[in-house]
Amino acid sequence: MIDLTEHDQALLGGQHGDAAALAMRVLVRSAALMGAERLLDITSAHIDGCLYHGQASLDFVERMVAGGGKVVVPTTLNVGSLDLIHPELFRGDDVLRSQAQRLMQAHLELGCESTFTCAPYQSRDRPRLGQQIAWAESNAIVFANSVLGARTNRYGDFMDLCAALTGRAPSCGLHLTENRLGQVLFELQDFPAGRAGRDIWFAALGLFAGKQVGARIPVFAGLPPDTSEDELKALGAACASTGAVGLFHAVGITPEAPTLAEAFGGRPVPEAVAVSRAQLQRTRAALSAARPGDRLAAVSVGTPHFSLAEFEQLLSLLAEEEAGPRVDFYVNTSRFILWQLEQSGKAQVLQERGITLVTDTCTYITPVMRQTRGLIMTNSGKWAHYAPANIGVEVAFGSLRECVLSAIRGEVVLDAH
Repeated sequence: MIDLTEHDQALLGGQHGDAAALAMRVLVRSAALMGAERLLDITSAHIDGCLYHGQASLDFVERMVAGGGKVVVPTTLNVGSLDLIHPELFRGDDVLRSQAQRLMQAHLELGCESTFTCAPYQSRDRPRLGQQIAWAESNAIVFANSVLGARTNRYGDFMDLCAALTGRAPSCGLHLTENRLGQVLFELQDFPAGRAGRDIWFAALGLFAGKQVGARIPVFAGLPPDTSEDELKALGAACASTGAVGLFHAVGITPEAPTLAEAFGGRPVPEAVAVSRAQLQRTRAALSAARPGDRLAAVSVGTPHFSLAEFEQLLSLLAEEEAGPRVDFYVNTSRFILWQLEQSGKAQVLQERGITLVTDTCTYITPVMRQTRGLIMTNSGKWAHYAPANIGVEVAFGSLRECVLSAIRGEVVLDAH
């Protein structure tokens, strides 16, 4: 039995409307299955279900709209199936366009914010250390838990929205301190310290670690002290792609792991894995079908969505070259970041240099790219992992610098490592 408060009982009994009652029934049943004894209050939610996967997803959300549902905590939206800012980029059929747009609109009618980003942590307001939240989307979850120190389980479609409509979530899993301790130590032996081109190694490390740990909590020792949020973003997104990682610790970097001992709660390390540069090179090679000189069809970066800092790196790399890209170069980002780029005039500079900015969605989940035959290059471990099955492409996996050089030359360029 779940110990429900008077407010929980009122929600369940329909005193706050049909939608809230349905949402509460889902939460109570789910909490019981998850082994939770009670529910807890959340301060925000992030919804994954605005990406169209079929009629059932639309039916569920429109039922909540018809039932008078309104979110009761600040609620951001993950990517949808359309770029509503640049609708001309969509290359799918009219049925998908119509259904996807209805789904995105229905979430707005529930009071969700029109963020449409997989990186809500790059907005003005983001969760703080220790705050209880209910976030969906794998990279958003792992970033919130690991880098921000907020607390969320791995919520999926429908349950995330139910939490937003009630302000409640099951008190279990990663919401609880005792379940947030490290379980596997990854000892990095010769991880690159110099900043140039090292983004690829954070992605490769995440892909390697995710396969090793599954749903357990990895602890990384030996990352550079100047590791950036974007590099941690790449690490977490890749971990959550090949595994079911919802939280990692980076010793001396992330907030719950100031020391190795604290990352493991003072307990002995139960399992340790040594990671060499050679192992990361093998991981990278396993995902890349490319050799230097191979003809390139396009480049896609920004999975998860590009930050302002990443755009600065891209602009710097483009400025080093006189020529622009010979192939399509897509950058996925959020509306909020795009707005900042437009305010500074940098969006126009990027477009003049041949960069296609994509918002509200991502190139590996919806038909945006003009050319998908041949090699598509990316610096994203998540994109490299999912795109071959999702959109049937061959992947060239390289650093952002390699992506830029390859796009300009029209063929794969790989730095010596």
